[in-house]
Amino acid sequence: MRNRRRGERPPRPPFVLPVVIGFIQVVGTNAVARHHTSSTGRPLDTVAYLLLLAGPALLLFRRQWPVQVFAGTAAIAGAYLLLRYPYGPIVLSVLVGYVTAVMAGRRRAAWIIMGTLYAAHVVANSITHALSWPLELGLLAWLLVVVAAAELMRTRVEQRRQWRLAREEREARIADEQRLAIARELHDVLAHSISLINVQAGVALELIDDDPEQARTALRTIKDTSKQALGEVRQVLGSLRTGTATTAATGTGGATTGGPTTTGPAAPRSPAPDLERLDELVRQAAAAGLTVTVRQEGTRRRLPPGVGLAAFRIVQEGLTNVLRHSSARTAEVVLDHRPADRLLLTLEDPGPASAAGGPRAGGSGSGLVGMRERATALGGFVEAAPTASGGFRVHAELPLHA
Repeated sequence: MRNRRRGERPPRPPFVLPVVIGFIQVVGTNAVARHHTSSTGRPLDTVAYLLLLAGPALLLFRRQWPVQVFAGTAAIAGAYLLLRYPYGPIVLSVLVGYVTAVMAGRRRAAWIIMGTLYAAHVVANSITHALSWPLELGLLAWLLVVVAAAELMRTRVEQRRQWRLAREEREARIADEQRLAIARELHDVLAHSISLINVQAGVALELIDDDPEQARTALRTIKDTSKQALGEVRQVLGSLRTGTATTAATGTGGATTGGPTTTGPAAPRSPAPDLERLDELVRQAAAAGLTVTVRQEGTRRRLPPGVGLAAFRIVQEGLTNVLRHSSARTAEVVLDHRPADRLLLTLEDPGPASAAGGPRAGGSGSGLVGMRERATALGGFVEAAPTASGGFRVHAELPLHA
């Protein structure tokens, strides 16, 4: 079943080929013997039939011991020919043994055994005064054709194996990239939303006795933020489930089987986040006590979806870091559209770092890594470093034509 899913034919049982070869050798040799008129040849007897069947019997073990099986079939064929039985398809088992040894990667041993068999044949004919050089040279040419054909088969099989390995590696790499993209997306959504929820929960706890109305506002913000975060998480997971369900429904060949098919949850209806939703980030930051100033430089233009999403997530992660790690209550976002081929994005806060920031804020450093991965995927880059005044600055360059 695994081979069928990969588009490969399942292997035949090991006894099928030996049975076929044994039948061909016995029937073919009988046909030759009926028309054999040489007075020097020996008629077929019990020993001849045993030799005709011994080679195919050895082929049952060709996968476990390819070199030993080839040597055995060559020795059996040599003994048959030395006993001067009629020529026939006795060499068929020898050829299968040779090809099996070559395909198993034992080429040098196969060549030595084949050369030894040919040399023994020439020596035996010389001793019995039956040597005919035209026939021997013809046999040598025929053996060279067999060797070349076996090498060609080995090369083709090796190429298919390399192609299959490359395909599996490519599929694994794509799957890893998809998992990383989903993890990055979930991190950006959850880190930002949970940071806002954490801040608002602190405000609500502080004011629940003295200013219930303000505490109620903070709780309402928590509700709205969590609802939006759940919607974005569903969108990410819905995209993943839709792709998986479609693959399962169409199957490997792309055709559905009989009966009704399900294609999983419907595709997300809300658009992917981009800079058109930047105002939402500003409002969420304001609810958490952070005033964000957005400055546009140059003529604003419509961005490709990948660039817009990357820019949105970089700003989102940058604001999350300000809330977590900085004591500043203001931040500035600058979007520079003046370069024709790229978007320049800068996010800076005046600092300084808060006493509860850094590792104590619960950050893992994955946010900055995710920023750089998003920019690198588009052919751009991200620089993030403290400023001389004690604040923090994130600068990104995102090409518009990745």
